[in-house]
Amino acid sequence: GEPATTNPGSNSSEISTKWPLVLLTALSLSIGWGIRGNYGHEFGAMIPGALATMAAVLLSGRADWQRRIAYFGAFGAVGWCFGGSISYMQVIAYTHSGHSGSVLYGFACLFVIGFLWAAAGGAGAALPAFLSRERLTEFFPPLIVIYVAWIGLEYAYEPLNSWLAGVLGSTFIAHNSDYRQTEPLYWFDTDWTSVLVAIVAVLGYCAFRRKIDKASSLILHMAVGWWAGFLILTVLLGLRMTPPRGDSWAGSVGLTLGMYVFLQRNGLSGVTFASLVAAFIGGLGFAGATLFKLIAIKTGWETNWHSVLEQTYGLINGVGVALAMLLLIKRAPQVTDEPAVRRWTDWFAPGFVLLFITYVNLRKNLDDWVKAKSVPADMYGLPAEVWFNVAYLAIGTAIVWALVRHSRRPLEIVPNSWLGKGQILYLALLWWMVLGNFAKSVVAFAPQRLITEWVITLNAALCSLLVLAYGWTRRTAASTEPADYAGLNRRATGFGLAAALSMSFLSWGIVRSIYGDRFAGYAGKHIRFGPNATATTAKPRAGQPHP
Repeated sequence: GEPATTNPGSNSSEISTKWPLVLLTALSLSIGWGIRGNYGHEFGAMIPGALATMAAVLLSGRADWQRRIAYFGAFGAVGWCFGGSISYMQVIAYTHSGHSGSVLYGFACLFVIGFLWAAAGGAGAALPAFLSRERLTEFFPPLIVIYVAWIGLEYAYEPLNSWLAGVLGSTFIAHNSDYRQTEPLYWFDTDWTSVLVAIVAVLGYCAFRRKIDKASSLILHMAVGWWAGFLILTVLLGLRMTPPRGDSWAGSVGLTLGMYVFLQRNGLSGVTFASLVAAFIGGLGFAGATLFKLIAIKTGWETNWHSVLEQTYGLINGVGVALAMLLLIKRAPQVTDEPAVRRWTDWFAPGFVLLFITYVNLRKNLDDWVKAKSVPADMYGLPAEVWFNVAYLAIGTAIVWALVRHSRRPLEIVPNSWLGKGQILYLALLWWMVLGNFAKSVVAFAPQRLITEWVITLNAALCSLLVLAYGWTRRTAASTEPADYAGLNRRATGFGLAAALSMSFLSWGIVRSIYGDRFAGYAGKHIRFGPNATATTAKPRAGQPHP
């Protein structure tokens, strides 16, 4: 029931709306990735995933996509979070090392990491464009069960470690743990406990329902694939990308392959295509952004070069998401949200985007505030964390109440069009995180932070203009002719592999020509191969034998 609108900045030309979509999506992911650098890991990666996916949808012109804007944001966030467990700082350091073999190895591994990260991210961004309402909302119950199980794991992890340490004894731990840690649950610094808990939680959910639905099947494909990749590549074959750092990359290889097996078996080749496009550009982007950083360091300027790398990598990743979604605009089938099964997800999805993503990241601000003595650790006998959580609970209660209320009887403040609703959701998440990120860093601000918070603020202002000026809805429906995704996937894979090989050697050659055997600085000095390999010089803890 949404009236069709046109893009005033493009004279109603669909072709001329492509550049705003690419620019907005790229800047959105760049902003999110720059913010992620301050929060890190899986939850931090949700920010760019949600922002970039919603940006592409808002400027896509697809009315059926815009109706699902909150779902796109939620699935984009979940898709991009998977790569957050992969260790990569030491890989970047290899490219700075001045050691020829390590430089080439570093760029090749950066492509692999970038590919794996964007593969799941691209799939998450595209999934709502291909699923029926029934299949789309089917994901929410098992995902909720998993997150509840993970909360339990967070509280149980340390007590379980202590109990196992007492049962197994120090001798067993010393001989069976990596020399970076001595925890019984430590296994190559991976998230194996989280993956195992996810499998148990989903199987329990399926047993309760006495069926394995498609959503649970995809989750199990990815989780079992993770275990296969980790056990085969790292445990059995002994392949370690950055010893003694974590080897979650191996699990991510299996996770990605498991995801592709499910997608192909269930007629979702279009999602595979979007994933491959985003993945290959993401792989090239991680290597390319690192190359750009190393070239820029040579200027002699003093700044936060790692943030330059992060925002540049995010920008290129955003181009990948934009290109994937652009290629789907005319190819993906028309989707509908009728019949409106699981109507509660219509308020749960925007609540997840606005409240869950912001809370799990912004709660980390407290450590910086307390450390800078801007906030007391205790106030009136209660920890600062309690005051923060109560305030967030109040905000969350108000927002959830408004969302539920609006689903029953529309609120006057909410626009009638799905485009307008999507713009509000995008802008709310954007500025919530931009201001929250600034609040984290302002207590210890320094000139080097201008390249991060100041640039992020300027880009956020530009994104606000773009999303308002170029949001539009077309009258024409999606194509009803099936696309040849099999051929597209073959071509994407062929071009992507050739580009990956070329980028690795090109980056190696440029860095070698600039630095030779000299250490570039602005990173730890890590060498992967040879007698000076830093992984072999790490010392075990006192009384613990080298593995």
